[in-house]
Amino acid sequence: MRLLSLAALCLTAGAALAETQLTAQQFEDYATGKTLTYAQGGEVYGVEQYLPGRRVRWAFVDDTCRIGHWYEAGEEICFVYEHDATPQCWTFHLSQGRLMARFTSDPPLTELSEVAQTDAPLACTGPDVGV
Repeated sequence: MRLLSLAALCLTAGAALAETQLTAQQFEDYATGKTLTYAQGGEVYGVEQYLPGRRVRWAFVDDTCRIGHWYEAGEEICFVYEHDATPQCWTFHLSQGRLMARFTSDPPLTELSEVAQTDAPLACTGPDVGV
């Protein structure tokens, strides 16, 4: 029984060590200059380009681009977009060298994982093409 408890403790500690919540500065250092593709449950969810000055360009799959910015709010990173001033707050974690994002008001249902990254700009289909 003691061996089983020790094994469970090691697995739990290993999982915690494999995932590190990022500070705003760590997130900025990781993401700025990149365009990241996120998936939820194995399906591509959307793509976000992280620009200098904490500016972003986001698009859901087959949708127009949304321009916005992000800011630090405690341990969360919140995004505000021009089309909707309601903050969308997340925590970001590194897991096996990739970002994991958890929506703070609905953690069990909205967890996104980075599935691709590039330094190419986001291909926008909406009115801000070429911005």
